Amino acid sequence: MAFSSQDGGEGGHVYMSEALGQSEAFIEFQEQISQVAPIDRPVLILGERGTGKELAAARVHFLSKRWQKPMVTLNCAALTPTLIGSELFGYEKGAFTGAGSRQIGRFEQAADGTLFLDEIGTIPMEVQEKILRVVEYGTFERVGSSRPVRVDVRIVAATNADLPRLAGLGRFKQDLLDRLSFEVIYAPPLRYRKEDILLLATHFASRMAYELGWEKVPHLTSGAVKTLESYPWPGNIRELKNVIERAVYKSASHMIGKISFDPFQSRYGEGLETGLAQEGLVPDPESLASSEAGGAGEKQLLAALLEKPLKESLLALESHRLSAALSACQFNQRKAAALLGISYDQFRGLKKKHGPGINKKPGA
Repeated sequence: MAFSSQDGGEGGHVYMSEALGQSEAFIEFQEQISQVAPIDRPVLILGERGTGKELAAARVHFLSKRWQKPMVTLNCAALTPTLIGSELFGYEKGAFTGAGSRQIGRFEQAADGTLFLDEIGTIPMEVQEKILRVVEYGTFERVGSSRPVRVDVRIVAATNADLPRLAGLGRFKQDLLDRLSFEVIYAPPLRYRKEDILLLATHFASRMAYELGWEKVPHLTSGAVKTLESYPWPGNIRELKNVIERAVYKSASHMIGKISFDPFQSRYGEGLETGLAQEGLVPDPESLASSEAGGAGEKQLLAALLEKPLKESLLALESHRLSAALSACQFNQRKAAALLGISYDQFRGLKKKHGPGINKKPGA
């Protein structure tokens, strides 16, 4: 099964896409999309990373009555909490430093069409409040303005987060979750689509061979096929694409037999983190643990957090981890972000959220 679509809507957006599969899980997934697409209501697409959630959102749009209008996408995880609001709702001239002219946001860009919010679980609560108002009343205010803007937009959202759990923790607005979940569709992981692995692999291999200018169509050996079908694919289709393209470009012939799943395997033996830590370029994770254990100690900290309301304790723990990471990294923010497993922009957003005290050195 395959489809190809293009959006020539008023916003000038062009979106070409393609979906391939023949497994029962894939066909059921596509049937769910086809069923809900004509119904002009919000849709939530849930699934692991690399399962094609944005592709599914595009299909919802192109099978809907809005298909001739724009489909606008925003990856919420790529923006700091302070930027998401202005990106979604736009801003007026002089709303903040650097706002030299009025700027319309993604909601206005998607007028009469579809707005796809990827990684919606990362949106801050104050912005969720404004999104809820758009869903309920179709109005919002640009940043720096009190004048309402009316807009007709269908929201399709996606995430790999457990939104009901986040709502229970007070990190996602339950009212917004209720409004967005008119229909919830789960994108099937590749490990549940065994029958599609060879089909997808052949497709990716052919495209890579064309890009390389090969005259012969590549073929996977039986051993390579067995290797692919026995692998659990934690990165799903995105990982499969990378693995196959890497195998094709490294192959000396059109017969593809060698499959490499981990491009980070080093010929030098040791892992990158271990090697860099030994050279003092990044802190050892144990140093973070030891720094967190200092002062009042972990038991005292945990006891104090348990006495606070849930939202307050989560904020306190977040602040504690940021401070501990900065201390362990000698107040180098990029290293602290890497140690916590978040991006530098995300780290800066969190640091700003918790105030200037986070960045102070002891005794400062």
